[in-house]
Amino acid sequence: MSRRKKKRASVHERPQGGLELWWWLFMRLSGLALLALALGHLAIMHMVHSVEEVSYEFVAQRYSTTFNFWRWYDWALLTLALLHGVNGLRTIIDDYVDHDVVRLMLLMALFVGGTFLWGIGSIVVLAFTPVGA
Repeated sequence: MSRRKKKRASVHERPQGGLELWWWLFMRLSGLALLALALGHLAIMHMVHSVEEVSYEFVAQRYSTTFNFWRWYDWALLTLALLHGVNGLRTIIDDYVDHDVVRLMLLMALFVGGTFLWGIGSIVVLAFTPVGA
């Protein structure tokens, strides 16, 4: 039983088309967006406000309305970071795991785990109801 190794594109090479091209483009654009979101988050949480100010009450005050800017900002940061990370790990698994069954199992675990983390993170960010704020 001989398995043919498929030729894989270099990490630095842009895919020629299809879904992989869209994921390649997503990684570049989401990386830029994550850089801006993360730097903004760090600036707001650690430079505009001192570390001593950031507490439950601080977050509760920021989230005091149901659908405000900060909830969506934090949710966008969570979503982009998870998608970017899961897609990066998917690429690593595709590049380095040769056994089809093992690759499928790892990819399934990655997608289930990523979906689970995104779901509980979304619940925390979007459904958080401040108590005593």
